[in-house]
Amino acid sequence: MVTKHQVEAWVEAYVQAWTSNSRKDIAALFTPAAEYHEWPYVTDWVGREAIVQGWLGRAGWQEGGWTFEWSLLAINGDTAAIEGTGRYTELGTFANLWTVTFGGRGKCAVFRMWNNEV
Repeated sequence: MVTKHQVEAWVEAYVQAWTSNSRKDIAALFTPAAEYHEWPYVTDWVGREAIVQGWLGRAGWQEGGWTFEWSLLAINGDTAAIEGTGRYTELGTFANLWTVTFGGRGKCAVFRMWNNEV
Protein backbone atom coordinates (compact mmCIF):
# COMPACT_ATOMS: atom_id res chain seq x y z
CA MET A 1 0.00 0.00 0.00
CA VAL A 2 1.35 3.42 -0.97
CA THR A 3 1.36 6.24 1.59
CA LYS A 4 0.53 9.91 1.24
CA HIS A 5 4.19 10.73 1.90
CA GLN A 6 5.32 8.41 -0.92
CA VAL A 7 2.87 9.99 -3.36
CA GLU A 8 3.94 13.51 -2.40
CA ALA A 9 7.62 12.61 -2.82
CA TRP A 10 6.93 11.01 -6.22
CA VAL A 11 4.99 14.03 -7.54
CA GLU A 12 7.72 16.39 -6.32
CA ALA A 13 10.28 14.23 -8.15
CA TYR A 14 8.06 14.27 -11.26
CA VAL A 15 7.96 18.08 -11.23
CA GLN A 16 11.73 18.15 -10.70
CA ALA A 17 12.22 15.82 -13.67
CA TRP A 18 9.94 17.99 -15.82
CA THR A 19 12.06 20.97 -14.76
CA SER A 20 15.46 19.36 -15.33
CA ASN A 21 14.69 17.17 -18.36
CA SER A 22 17.45 14.95 -17.02
CA ARG A 23 17.38 11.35 -18.27
CA LYS A 24 18.41 10.25 -14.78
CA ASP A 25 15.61 12.19 -13.06
CA ILE A 26 12.97 10.88 -15.49
CA ALA A 27 14.15 7.27 -15.33
CA ALA A 28 14.20 7.39 -11.50
CA LEU A 29 10.41 7.82 -11.48
CA PHE A 30 9.51 4.58 -13.25
CA THR A 31 9.97 0.82 -12.96
CA PRO A 32 11.81 -0.85 -15.86
CA ALA A 33 8.58 -2.14 -17.45
CA ALA A 34 6.44 0.92 -16.61
CA GLU A 35 3.59 2.12 -18.81
CA TYR A 36 2.74 5.76 -19.53
CA HIS A 37 -0.65 6.50 -21.11
CA GLU A 38 -2.08 9.93 -21.88
CA TRP A 39 -5.44 10.96 -23.31
CA PRO A 40 -6.79 12.57 -25.46
CA TYR A 41 -3.38 12.23 -27.09
CA VAL A 42 -2.39 8.83 -28.38
CA THR A 43 0.52 8.44 -25.99
CA ASP A 44 1.36 4.89 -25.02
CA TRP A 45 4.96 4.59 -23.93
CA VAL A 46 5.86 1.18 -22.57
CA GLY A 47 9.16 0.60 -20.81
CA ARG A 48 11.31 3.09 -18.94
CA GLU A 49 13.50 3.92 -21.96
CA ALA A 50 10.45 4.65 -24.14
CA ILE A 51 9.10 6.91 -21.38
CA VAL A 52 12.40 8.79 -21.14
CA GLN A 53 12.58 9.24 -24.93
CA GLY A 54 8.96 10.39 -25.18
CA TRP A 55 9.36 12.78 -22.28
CA LEU A 56 12.52 14.35 -23.73
CA GLY A 57 10.64 14.86 -27.00
CA ARG A 58 8.36 17.27 -25.15
CA ALA A 59 11.06 19.54 -23.74
CA GLY A 60 9.97 22.32 -26.11
CA TRP A 61 6.62 22.54 -24.34
CA GLN A 62 8.35 24.34 -21.50
CA GLU A 63 9.62 27.25 -23.58
CA GLY A 64 8.54 30.57 -22.12
CA GLY A 65 7.99 29.06 -18.67
CA TRP A 66 5.40 26.97 -16.87
CA THR A 67 3.88 26.24 -13.47
CA PHE A 68 2.15 23.19 -12.02
CA GLU A 69 -0.21 22.96 -9.06
CA TRP A 70 -1.57 19.66 -7.81
CA SER A 71 -3.52 17.94 -5.07
CA LEU A 72 -3.92 14.36 -3.95
CA LEU A 73 -7.50 13.18 -4.42
CA ALA A 74 -7.33 9.62 -3.10
CA ILE A 75 -5.19 6.59 -2.45
CA ASN A 76 -6.54 3.09 -3.03
CA GLY A 77 -4.00 0.38 -2.28
CA ASP A 78 -1.04 0.93 -4.59
CA THR A 79 -2.78 3.57 -6.75
CA ALA A 80 -3.09 7.32 -6.19
CA ALA A 81 -5.44 9.75 -7.94
CA ILE A 82 -3.99 13.21 -8.47
CA GLU A 83 -5.51 16.39 -9.85
CA GLY A 84 -3.22 18.98 -11.40
CA THR A 85 -3.18 22.16 -13.42
CA GLY A 86 -0.29 22.96 -15.74
CA ARG A 87 0.05 26.51 -17.06
CA TYR A 88 2.39 26.92 -20.02
CA THR A 89 3.23 30.35 -21.39
CA GLU A 90 3.39 29.04 -24.96
CA LEU A 91 0.71 26.30 -24.85
CA GLY A 92 -2.02 27.41 -22.46
CA THR A 93 -3.58 25.87 -19.37
CA PHE A 94 -4.27 22.16 -18.96
CA ALA A 95 -6.35 20.37 -16.33
CA ASN A 96 -4.92 16.94 -15.54
CA LEU A 97 -6.23 13.87 -13.80
CA TRP A 98 -3.58 11.26 -13.05
CA THR A 99 -3.74 7.76 -11.69
CA VAL A 100 -0.35 6.51 -10.61
CA THR A 101 0.04 2.84 -9.74
CA PHE A 102 3.19 2.17 -7.79
CA GLY A 103 5.48 -0.82 -8.06
CA GLY A 104 8.47 -1.46 -5.87
CA ARG A 105 10.58 1.19 -4.14
CA GLY A 106 8.10 4.01 -4.72
CA LYS A 107 8.46 3.93 -8.50
CA CYS A 108 5.55 4.20 -10.90
CA ALA A 109 4.50 1.02 -12.72
CA VAL A 110 1.49 2.47 -14.57
CA PHE A 111 0.84 6.17 -15.21
CA ARG A 112 -2.45 7.31 -16.74
CA MET A 113 -3.23 10.95 -17.48
CA TRP A 114 -6.31 12.62 -18.84
CA ASN A 115 -5.17 16.00 -20.13
CA ASN A 116 -7.70 18.68 -21.06
CA GLU A 117 -6.97 22.17 -22.28
CA VAL A 118 -9.03 24.75 -20.39
